[in-house]
Amino acid sequence: MTANFDEAVRDRLRAPNIWYVGTVFADGAPQVSPMWVDLEGDGELTFNTSVGRVKEENLRRDPRVYLSHADAADPFDRVQISGEVSRFIEGQEAHDRMDRLARKYLGSERFEWIMPGEERVAVVVRPTKVRHIVGVERFRPGGPVPAS
Repeated sequence: MTANFDEAVRDRLRAPNIWYVGTVFADGAPQVSPMWVDLEGDGELTFNTSVGRVKEENLRRDPRVYLSHADAADPFDRVQISGEVSRFIEGQEAHDRMDRLARKYLGSERFEWIMPGEERVAVVVRPTKVRHIVGVERFRPGGPVPAS
């Protein structure tokens, strides 16, 4: 099942915001990294990492991914996206995509921190659940009831 981004979430993804990307270690523990993220077409998102990094290894084993972003001016205005990796892109296209992220986030033409021998991999994610929460989140049905 695919979830859709509303315009407010699209705006967050288009802007140079830092997103926290969570993956799952083999033992089930979470792994979270701050990442540059962008829209991929109309209904997916993308980020970029290096071949051999923990994120890449975790996602190749378990394609579930979780992204979170809080507005800098109001941290209670936040977006949470659950999804699954739909594809990995490697080779020159992955490096070109990293350059595109550097233009968005840094205003520079190229990503300047590639290490000798480093290979990039772009990760494309299909969202399965998208939540935009502003303020204190309500309890789930059956939870505590506020006093009147």
